[in-house]
Amino acid sequence: MDPHRSAFFPRLTRRGGKLLPAVPFVLIAAVTVVDVLVPPEVHLGPFLIAAPAVTASFAGPRMTAFVGAVAVLAQSVVAVARTSLTDLNHTYQIVALVLISVIATFFAHLRERDEGRVTRLRSIAHAAQSVVLRPLPHRAGPLRIASVYLAAEEEAQMGGDLYAAARTASGTRLLIGDARGKGLDAISEASLVLGAFRVTAGRERELPELVRHLEAGVGSAEVNGATGAGPGAGPGAEEVDDHTDEAFVTAVVLDIPDGEPVVRFVNCGHPPPLLLREGRVISLDAAGASPPLGLSDVLSPDVTVETFPFGVGDVLLLYTDGVVEARDRSRAFYPLTERLTACAWDDPQTLLDGLRADLQAYAGGHLGDDAALVAVERLAAGP
Repeated sequence: MDPHRSAFFPRLTRRGGKLLPAVPFVLIAAVTVVDVLVPPEVHLGPFLIAAPAVTASFAGPRMTAFVGAVAVLAQSVVAVARTSLTDLNHTYQIVALVLISVIATFFAHLRERDEGRVTRLRSIAHAAQSVVLRPLPHRAGPLRIASVYLAAEEEAQMGGDLYAAARTASGTRLLIGDARGKGLDAISEASLVLGAFRVTAGRERELPELVRHLEAGVGSAEVNGATGAGPGAGPGAEEVDDHTDEAFVTAVVLDIPDGEPVVRFVNCGHPPPLLLREGRVISLDAAGASPPLGLSDVLSPDVTVETFPFGVGDVLLLYTDGVVEARDRSRAFYPLTERLTACAWDDPQTLLDGLRADLQAYAGGHLGDDAALVAVERLAAGP
């Protein structure tokens, strides 16, 4: 749920959750009273079956069994009040209620067990995702950094979008990218690029060399995926996975020196960075964009390094296409530049918080693709 939405709905949800356990007992009480008061030829006892059935949908086996026992007791009270416990009609109703309560309790047990498994698996998945997509540092030399990740898949923390930062002897290097597709395949490709960046970003002197290492990482993923499983692979190892043949990652690799008011970057088929300066939004379009990582064997492998001024007070906004391709109800794309011009912010984090809330509201709370945003502000040199 979007934390920027009205607080009324969360309060209503919490209030409803507290009242939910009372529903079966209210139902039992209402059916019991009415069943005693209606004419003898009317029998409402079968409606008591709903009490344990409803309880099994939200409570555990113990609570379900307790509600079932209360329902059986209520049916017994009705039997005594109207005729007797030995009345054949009421006897059948009580037996049926006992059986339904047992079945509902069993299903409540199964649901609780499965929910426990899902919770454990989700915890493991979240831990693994946090290792792959590590949080960016809030400070890196004279830079202040903030990031936001919005995964398209429900319950996911990470998809195919990626970002990373690394310090070098002379400055900070940043990476933002978007692996082809969504889901586990995209996460696999993104993790390879992130791993290659973390290993080489602090060691490579020039951006073109770093980009070639990242390119090699995507290329090795294609080879491994196509061959199947290396030595000893069993029958069918020669079969090629369709998606690996077209695996590629769009990316921008940036180098921001500490002592020079510039930013250098290589754009590998990715949306251009935006520079926020004195209320203006400037698109840093590359004169010669390189092909996406993984496509150098198909397109020209030339690597072009772009240089733009990046002084104190300037803010760089890096983003993936999930941001600008988000649509509203009329199917219009999200106007990022216009929204940035109208957005009020004090620092990178408040800028991204405002953009996130605005983007989710624009898309109706559901994005069609993963979206990542990174904001980088250059501060005055100092500790």
